[in-house]
Formats: sequence, structure tokens, C-alpha cells
Amino acid sequence: MTNNELKSQFLLNPEITYLNFGSFGACPKTIFADYQKWQLLLESEPAQFIAFDGVKYLKASREALAAYVNCDADDLVYVTNPTYAINIIAKSLKLDEGDEVLSTNIEYGALDRTWNYYCNKGKAKYVRQPIVLPVTSKEAIIEQFWKGYSNKTKAIFISQITSTTGLILPVKEICEMAKAKGLLTIVDGAHVPGHIPLDLTQIEADIYTGACHKWMMTPKGNTFLYVKKQYQDLFDPLAVSWGYESAAPSHSRFIDYHQMQGTRDFSAFLTTAKALAFMQENNWEQVAANCRQLAQNNYERFCTLVGSTPLCPVTDEFLGQMCSIPIKTTQPEKLQRHLFEHYKIEIPVMRQEQHTFLRYSIQTFNSQADLDKLYMALQEIMANTDLLEVAS
Repeated sequence: MTNNELKSQFLLNPEITYLNFGSFGACPKTIFADYQKWQLLLESEPAQFIAFDGVKYLKASREALAAYVNCDADDLVYVTNPTYAINIIAKSLKLDEGDEVLSTNIEYGALDRTWNYYCNKGKAKYVRQPIVLPVTSKEAIIEQFWKGYSNKTKAIFISQITSTTGLILPVKEICEMAKAKGLLTIVDGAHVPGHIPLDLTQIEADIYTGACHKWMMTPKGNTFLYVKKQYQDLFDPLAVSWGYESAAPSHSRFIDYHQMQGTRDFSAFLTTAKALAFMQENNWEQVAANCRQLAQNNYERFCTLVGSTPLCPVTDEFLGQMCSIPIKTTQPEKLQRHLFEHYKIEIPVMRQEQHTFLRYSIQTFNSQADLDKLYMALQEIMANTDLLEVAS
């Protein structure tokens, strides 16, 4: 399909300039139709679908996903979102008083809260090691990260692509070093599947979660949790249900515990194969490359406008289809609403510690015209309101 034909495949409101694919992906029509197919099948025979056929449907979906991310299908379970996945891990992780989980200070806020909650509960410590912005090299990130290590560190938790800052971090190298130190490695890859190449065998994280409902474009509520076999029995389900002491156990307690959850609509999980087919049919490697180029080509221009600098070297090593612009504002929430209500631009304005960022995401339906519209909107806002200042 051409770019215009691909754009017509999405269900997004054409009156809105959608620059927020990183927060909430959108479904092409064919994938959404597949979703509705599964929902209709569920409603036509709920008991058969949930109690019997659903097992084989989920198995087929896990197998399709496993082939894409290069792992054993039995090492994956579907959950609703990465926060749910990491809650499974954090709740069951055996941490003694004084133990530490090493992370960075640029992680996703909901997961900072998750780790703080469970570490506080067990009198352990969640260490948010500072990463200096802007980053200058992969080696600098690695060096800064390991400054947070101590003899009390038991596990590491790190994003492969950060949420607020949109940075690709060197998780492969960090996981290799962590394994040499005997640490459990936990990676948040929420933004990775469908965005940049993902090979779980190469990364070798012990635990990895990735969202299919972002850049892979499935319906919302489709995420996977991967756990290496030797660690699977460590983690209890968040909700104990039919998979515990199952009357008909499968070959995998991991799958039984986390998949057999009783009555729920898991139709979104079953759309993975259709999403992968859509990506393959439309040469998504090239689509993603075009989107990365558009995102990166405009990054320095926006930073210059607001008087800031890019958060990293503008290359594929650090950036995918998202760019976060450091901005100066005392009213980030008002700025976000102003952009939406006055310019019909959907874009997040996010806080992280003392910093604020305007993050644009580029998908196949976006064009230079969309970014020009954002640029002109920011010019007007800076000239006519107090919502955005030039950074000093």
C-alpha cells in the first residue's frame, strides 16, 4: 500500500493530528475487524470459547508472537499491559530486608510506583540511578547505570525504550553485565515490539514485557510477559484462579497460573497473528524506517524553537519513532489541553522529576505537514500565551 492507502486503513478521527502513538497505539481496520471476529465468536458460544477452544486459540497466538520475538511459545503469557506484567514480577520477587533493585531515574512512572510499593512492603530499596541528560554515548549510559550497583543489588529493572524521554537504552550490554554479577534481569520493553527489532534470544533478559497494543497496532489490552523457564515457578498469578491446583493441568504451570483466569474477554490477545501479517504484507521494516527518519529529521528543529537541545545524538542508536523535546513550562497539563482543544493536536506533555517533555510519535499516517502544524502551534503559543517559554 502507498502511504495514503495505509493512512486510510486507520480508524483515527481525521480531524485530529495524532502524534501520540507511543501512549496509545491505534488499530488498522483489518486488525480491528479480526478483533471483532473473535468477540463475535466468543458471544456465539461463550462456554465453548472460554473453557475449551480458547486454550488452542491462545496457544496459536503465543506461537505466532514467539516466532516474531524469537523465543519458546511456552515462555510467554498474555496480560493486559506492561504494568500488570511487572506487578506479577514485583509482587512475587523474594527480596529480603536491605536488598536492592537497581533501575534508572527515567523509567515509566507507574512502574516506579510498583517497585516502590513492593520494595517498601518488604523493606527493600528501589534504586533510581540518575542518567545524565542529554546522553552522549552508550558507554556513558552503562557507566552511569552501574554506579548504582552495590553488594545488596539483587535484580535490575530497565526500559529498552524509555517512555517520557523516548530513548533507546543499551539493555543487551547491561543484561550481559548483570548476568556476570549474578543478578536477575527484568526489562520493560513496552514500546519495542513493532517499533525496533526485538530478539529475546539476543537480549537474554530473564524477564521481559512488551506491549502489542502500541507499535504492533493490536487492540488495547494485549501485552506479553516473557520469563525464562528456570524462573517461571517463582512468580504467582496476581489473581489465583483455576490454574492453581488445576483439575486438568497442562505441561506448564506458568501458563496455567497466568492464563486460566476464568471469565474474561481475551479477544485482543488473539489478534497478534493478524497484526503480524499486516506488518509483513506492508513491508513494516521500511515503514518504520521512514517514520524514524521523519521523527529524527525534525528533532533539532523543534529543540531550537523552544531553546533546548536533543536528549541524545540524533541517530538510530538512541531514537526510534519518538522524540521528546525538553520544554520550559509551569503548566504542562494546560499546555497539553490547549494543543488539543485549540489546534486539534493529540500529543503528550509529560513531567519526569524536575523536567518536562513534549513527546511526538510518528506512525505511517503522519507526515511533515503534521509536524509543521505542531511547529506553528508552538510558535503561536509562545508568542501569545504564558503556557510555553523559551528555555534559558
